[in-house]
Amino acid sequence: MLLGAAAVTATFVAAPGTAYAAEPAPVVLAAESITQVVDNIRIWLLGILAAWATLCLTVGFLRYTSGEPGEVEKGKLAFRSAAIGYAGALLAPLLVTIVGEWVA
Repeated sequence: MLLGAAAVTATFVAAPGTAYAAEPAPVVLAAESITQVVDNIRIWLLGILAAWATLCLTVGFLRYTSGEPGEVEKGKLAFRSAAIGYAGALLAPLLVTIVGEWVA
């Protein structure tokens, strides 16, 4: 154990350059253009709306098929929410494009 620690110490003293990590590569966080930002917003918005609508559709299906009158009504409401979510997901690219044109 002591011999191993001495060997490691001797290595660091003999070759001090190996004790340091390499310089990190530069990271560019800025977008190339406003078009790229608009496209990224469109993709994220589309994904979030479609995922939410799919969740509403699944919950609505489970409630609708339960057979209880109160749950059937909640299932119908969830179906309407899913339809609104899918419509929003279909219209999201158009809306983001319109806003992008206003900004650009």
